[in-house]
Amino acid sequence: MFATAAACDQAAAELSSGRPSLHMGAMLIATYNINNVNRRLANLLAWLRARQPDVVCLQELKCLDRDFPASKLAQAGYGAVWLGQRTWNGVAILAGAAEPVLTRTALPGDDADLQSRYIEAAVGGILIACVYAPNGNPRPGPKFDYKLAWLERLRLHATRLRRTGAPIVLAGDFNVAPTELDIYPTNSWDEDALVQPESRAAFRKLVGRSWTDAIRALHSEQRIYTFWDYKRNRWARDAGLRLDHLLLSPDLAGRLVAAGVDREARGLEDASDHAPAWVVLGAGQA
Repeated sequence: MFATAAACDQAAAELSSGRPSLHMGAMLIATYNINNVNRRLANLLAWLRARQPDVVCLQELKCLDRDFPASKLAQAGYGAVWLGQRTWNGVAILAGAAEPVLTRTALPGDDADLQSRYIEAAVGGILIACVYAPNGNPRPGPKFDYKLAWLERLRLHATRLRRTGAPIVLAGDFNVAPTELDIYPTNSWDEDALVQPESRAAFRKLVGRSWTDAIRALHSEQRIYTFWDYKRNRWARDAGLRLDHLLLSPDLAGRLVAAGVDREARGLEDASDHAPAWVVLGAGQA
């Protein structure tokens, strides 16, 4: 069952009551695995009205390019660039104050990789990279190998981007719970690709000493989740994982003002199994 417009408007009001205060020149940048953008468009529009983010990275669009709801998002005040794919995958970048300027639609390093998992655009003087890393299950096997190879390609490209000196945000669903603090206490996920030592090592290598994991930087000891599986009543039990991350280049780390997760969005009728994660960056130098 889809969420009704009235239910979404009520949820928008509840979400807006917890919106962080933005000062002149600040930017709110978010990432949201929407898990089918057309099916959950009402939820997305309600959240956009409530949060009024400047930039949003969307993952798991689950639609072809021609079916992306660009006109309805434009009516809500957002320009967009997107890369769709039938049934699975798909990524997009939305921007409110300025049109996103598309810079890349594929992660370099493997010309045979046709999965829609990476898109990049300049918005308001910041380079935004929207990431949807492979899940990697089942493992061992080719899907897990692809996940690790993809994360290494991302690391190499991120290093090239960082060396340009541009301010950069890598935002998206990385499909890695980096530490035990990023998953509820359990043994039931021990064999899952999201928590394997190799997956976590790949994420640590990506972050390295140069990138700042924004949510963890401001909430160093707190269990914060962005994903609650539909199975086994995990949302009601708060049995979640932190899979959605926003990584900041060194020059943006000093502008980090706030970071968090809009958990309420996960509790909506027919919600995505992910909630939006976000950061607020203070105004940069003129």
